[in-house]
Amino acid sequence: QVHLVESGGGLVQPGGSLRLSCAASGSMFSDYVMGWYRQTPGKQRELVAALTSGGSANYVDSVKGRFTISRDNAKNSAYLQMNSLKPEDTAVYYCNAFSLFTRSHYWGQGTQVTVSS
Repeated sequence: QVHLVESGGGLVQPGGSLRLSCAASGSMFSDYVMGWYRQTPGKQRELVAALTSGGSANYVDSVKGRFTISRDNAKNSAYLQMNSLKPEDTAVYYCNAFSLFTRSHYWGQGTQVTVSS
């Protein structure tokens, strides 16, 4: 099992940048695929980006070229660098850890990102 805590959300103007961080504790961090999801009211949670320990990353089309997911296994942390933010990026962002062994998902508490002028 793993416990996740996000930080780094906030209010930013369109075109600005934010960096989200996710600190993990518990089981072997490197055993998990780390991902970032987002959710707006009335909509399903959406996978934004995911990254394996081997470095394989994938992104939802709407953020390609603007967002970068990374991880530091030595620090048990994952990050989401968000550049060129748009109002439609406004959402609660959740850190996710997925175990390839148990097929279990673990979630952080979420952090609000608001893109507005």
